[in-house]
Amino acid sequence: MKAVILAGGLGSRLMEETVVRPKPMVEIGGKPILWHIMNIYAAHGINEFIIALGYKGNYIKEYFLNFYANDNNISIDLGTGKTTIHDGNQTNWKVHLVDTGLYSNTGGRLKRLKSWLPKDEPFMFTYGDGVADVDIRSLLKFHNEHGKLATVTTVHAPARFGRIVFKDDSITGFNEKVIGDEGWINGGFFVLHPKVIDYIDNDDTAWEREPVERLAGSGQLMGYKHRGFWSCMDTLKEKTMLEDLWNNKQAQWKIWK
Repeated sequence: MKAVILAGGLGSRLMEETVVRPKPMVEIGGKPILWHIMNIYAAHGINEFIIALGYKGNYIKEYFLNFYANDNNISIDLGTGKTTIHDGNQTNWKVHLVDTGLYSNTGGRLKRLKSWLPKDEPFMFTYGDGVADVDIRSLLKFHNEHGKLATVTTVHAPARFGRIVFKDDSITGFNEKVIGDEGWINGGFFVLHPKVIDYIDNDDTAWEREPVERLAGSGQLMGYKHRGFWSCMDTLKEKTMLEDLWNNKQAQWKIWK
C-alpha cells in the first residue's frame, strides 16, 4: 500500500522556519516532521511513499538523495573521489518525489498524482505537518469494512478548526473553520479509493472543501474516530510544544522503535 504525503505548501503561518525550508522539513528532535510521519506509517508496515512537492521541493529531494549517507558512517577517498557508505542504519522505504506545482492547492496536488496511484485499491493520504499515535492497521480495517470511497481520521481539537458532523460513523457535514464550536475535526490520515480523484476539479481545488463536501453529501465519506494523541504544526508555538515533548521522551506519536 502507498501513502501520499502533502509537502508542497508555503507554510506561511510558520514563516520563522519556512523562509529557508518547506514546512515538512522543519525539525522535531533533529529530524524533519516528514520523517516522523513516515515512521508512523512504517511502524504499521507501509513503506512506499509518494511525496507531493511544491515550495522548495529541491530541499526535500536533496534530503532523500543524501538520506543513506547522512544516516551511516562514510569514507571518502579524496584522491579518487570514491565514497564508501558503511553498513549501518538501513531504512526499507521506497520514496517517490513528485513535483505537483508551486501554487497548487491540496486537492490539485492529489489530482496531479493520479498516474502514481494504484488503479483500484485504497491508498493512504495525509498532510506533511501533523503527527498522531493513530493505529493505521485499525484505520485501514475500518475503511475496508464500510466499503465507501473515503475515510478521514477525526480528532478532537479547539474551535479554530472546522467541525465535522457525524451520523453514526458516516459524515454528513464537513465545515471548514466554524467559529465558536468544538468537536470532531479533520486530523488527516485519510484512506482513499482512487475514484476520489474524480471529485477534484483542478489545481485550485482545496481537498478540504468541495471534494470532501461532495463525498460527504453522497454518503461516501466515513470518519474514523481517533481518541489518542494528535497535533498539527501550524505555528511556532506548536513546533515548540512538539519539540519539548520529544526532548522529554513524551512524544506519544513515536510508535516505532
